[in-house]
This record gives sequence, C-alpha cells and structure tokens, in this order.
Amino acid sequence: MMVGLKSLFELKIINMTSHLQDLQPQSVWSHFSALCLIPHPSLHEAALRESLVIWAKAKGIESFIDDAGNLILKKPASVGCEAQPGIIIQGHLDMVCQANAGTQHDFEHDPIHAVVHDGCVVAHDTTLGADNGIGVALALAILEEQSLLHPPLEVLLTVNEECGMDGARGLVPGTLHGKNLINLDTEEWGHFYLGCAGGVDVEVRHDCTQEALPADHVLVRFEVSGLRGGHSGIDIHLGHGNAIKLLAEALRDLSAHTDLRLIEMKGGTARNAIPREAFALCSLEEDKASTIDEWVHHRHGTWLSRFMEVDTNVSFTCKHYDTLPDNAIAISESESILAFLDNVSNGVASMSEDFQNVTDTSSNLGIVSLAQGIFKATFKVRSLQDARADNLADKLVSRAESYRLRAWKDGAYPGWTPNLSSPLLDLCQQVYSEQFSHPASLQVIHAGLECGLLAASHPHLDMISFGPDIRGAHAPGESVEIESVARCWTLLRAVLQALAKA
Repeated sequence: MMVGLKSLFELKIINMTSHLQDLQPQSVWSHFSALCLIPHPSLHEAALRESLVIWAKAKGIESFIDDAGNLILKKPASVGCEAQPGIIIQGHLDMVCQANAGTQHDFEHDPIHAVVHDGCVVAHDTTLGADNGIGVALALAILEEQSLLHPPLEVLLTVNEECGMDGARGLVPGTLHGKNLINLDTEEWGHFYLGCAGGVDVEVRHDCTQEALPADHVLVRFEVSGLRGGHSGIDIHLGHGNAIKLLAEALRDLSAHTDLRLIEMKGGTARNAIPREAFALCSLEEDKASTIDEWVHHRHGTWLSRFMEVDTNVSFTCKHYDTLPDNAIAISESESILAFLDNVSNGVASMSEDFQNVTDTSSNLGIVSLAQGIFKATFKVRSLQDARADNLADKLVSRAESYRLRAWKDGAYPGWTPNLSSPLLDLCQQVYSEQFSHPASLQVIHAGLECGLLAASHPHLDMISFGPDIRGAHAPGESVEIESVARCWTLLRAVLQALAKA
C-alpha cells in the first residue's frame, strides 16, 4: 500500500483497528498505529516525515526540516510559562527491519502488522518498530495535548539513528533552544538512564582469488537458523548464539577433516543486531558429502546442549544439490576467512565496574557476505568508555590484518557521560516518586543513544532518558508492554507540568 503524502489524521482513521483502538492512552496508541502503517526503515523516513509535517500544519504546530533531514516541531509555552527554560523531547524516526525466515515482508512498502497479545503490542514475524515508534508517538501526543501546562516545547525527531546516527551527527550547533532534553529511546521502565555506550564500526574486506572446483566435488548448502538474535548492545550479555560464528565454527572444523571449498556465504542483516541466520554454499568430495548429514546431526546436538537455556530453537541443516558451479574461493583464502571468523572476538569483552549487570565493552559480528569472490564483514563495537571502544576496534582491525584481510574503523560516535548532579534528574526523581510512590533506579545503557552526539553539538543541555518495557528490539517478535506505555505517558506529562511550575 502506498501511503504517499497522506496526513497522519487520515492514516489513523484507516489503521485504528479493533486490536489497538481501545488501548490507553488512546492518543499515544493512535499515533503509534499510524506509524505502523507508514514504512520507515533507516534511510527511508521521508514519507513518514512528510506526513508529520502535514499533520503539524493542520494542528498549527511549527515544523521545519534541517539539512541533516531531522524534523523539529515547536509549540509555544502555556500562558504564564513563557519565561521557563525550554524542554526538548527527542526520538528517532527510523526502525530496524528484521523478519523471520519465510516471512514475505517488504519493509519499504508494507505496513507493520501489530497485534495485542498477553498485555503487549507485538509483531510476531517482523520487528515492531516500538524502538523508537513509541517514543515518537509519546512526543506527538504531547504536542496534541490542549490542557497540559508546559514550558516552551521542541520535539526533535532524528533520521537514520539505527544505521549511523546521521541525523544527530548532522545537527548544527544552536539548532535547539531548550535547556532540558528528555530522550524517549530506552527500553526498560522504572529506570532513569543517565549515560550510554559510545560505538564504532569495523569493516573488513577481501577480494578473493577463485579456483576451479575438482571434478569429484558436489554442492552442499549449510544453514544455521532458529536463533533468537536481539539488540547487539542491550542483549549482548544474554549469551544468544551468533549464527555467523556458529557457521564459521562448524565449517572450520569440517575443513580440518575434509577437502571443503567455500563458494558463497551470507549471515546477518544489521551490524547492531545479533545475527539469527547464516548459510554457506560449499563443495565437498562426493564420498564425504554422502555421509555429511550424520556430522550435521552431531554438531546440531552439540549446539542444542550448549544453548539449552538461551537459544533452544537453534537449527543446523544441510541440503544437497546436483549442479556444481565452476569456481570456489582459493583454498588458502577460504581457510583464512573461516579461521578469522571463528577466532575473532565476539560478545562481551568486559562488564561495568560501576553499574551492576551492565556490559562495559562488547563487539558484535553482525553481517558477513561472500559473493562472486568478494568477502565483507561488519562489526559493531560498543563501550561505556570511548577509549575502550576504540582500543577493541583496533584489536579487531589487527586481527583481520593478521589474516591478510583489509580492515578499518568507521562511523564512530561518542558515549554519554552520566551527570549525577543533574537538576533535571532531581526534578524527574521527585515527580517519579510522587506518581509511583518509590524512586526510579539510575542506570546507563550498553547501547548507542543519540545523547552523546547531542551533547557534543549542544553542550548546555541537561539530559535524561526513559521509556517503556520493550522486549526483543531489533528482532522479529519485538513487543512493548501496554501498561508501561501508560506509565511513561503519566510521567512525561507530570514532568512537563513540574518544569512549567519550577
């Protein structure tokens, strides 16, 4: 369905189906329902952004798009609150796009199918986009509120957060005029987030020599699937299987015992998502291929035992084909690639000494492809300390180069350093305790919020982040708890009113 430039009002009328229309707060879920209808992958947010501009104009809300593509919406202060410091509500327009194997979904054209299940809104076979669609919906609903007392209000909705934070990176100093900023892009209710990890990508490339395949070889396809995946930051400590690493482990073991030739390989779709699936086309000697299913079954059993508590649906299969291509990767280069993928560090490098159960530094081998002799791999490195992220990225580059692969760092962004003496934090804690009869816990997140980049371009900002309970972000089956969205709405309204009266 092509939504074109339809206004959000029109879209909400179309999409307020029976499974969402009774949810509270209705204004928030109405906006989220509309967001689900408008495709908005990273780098493809234009239709959604234009719809929001049309909606803002109809509501009498000032809007403009900056040179980086960010959308800024402004609403004057309530009468009598004009002199109060302005508040910025911030989120991002794009979403991570992941679908289960066999699911036919075009994220650039198809709407997200969101349903209510067991107290949550969920997309069963794709990502939902609650990261960060719920944050966007909360901000839009605030702009619509007529009776809410608030200071001067700006809403900053950035683009391409998930694939490089380009919107926040390109925000020109002085664009924002508020003093306080609330980021709505965290995923665990009951916490105020005061800091986040910085990150850097590591890219690996190699142009492989190809050789003719022996005449006695046959073609087989190995596939790892069924893994849970997840967010490469906030889920990295859970020990979920990485499909690329498992496939490389298996193929390297097999190559030590038989003449295996690597032809193609593919795994993962996003550097910031733990890969759930990977496959490789290989050739084996015909007599070895005839008994390979027994080896696959044994390897699968080993993984079922290893991941029995965290990835119970891991699958390892092999398919046999009659037609053999002409060429494969030179055996020496195939061995180097598999050894690199098998040996390179992946997962948690260290845990935080200051925050309990929070990862300090990690890496995620998120994407691998080998096609027509060209090998590519992408890692996402994160750390609460920028220097540690840089150091781990350097080690990954050195490891790749030790296998004669080209590698380099790219897309670095800073972390957000906690400020425990924040006046905004004090006010938010007071409001939270008044609303919910206990204080919120203080936390940092092992993920890349845009606050670090916003602090670089607008160093005067006092910032805090909170959000509802979102499970499985960056993976199919992503869900958001309905009750926690209502609590976020209550807190956000109360904080704005407190800032108006401060």
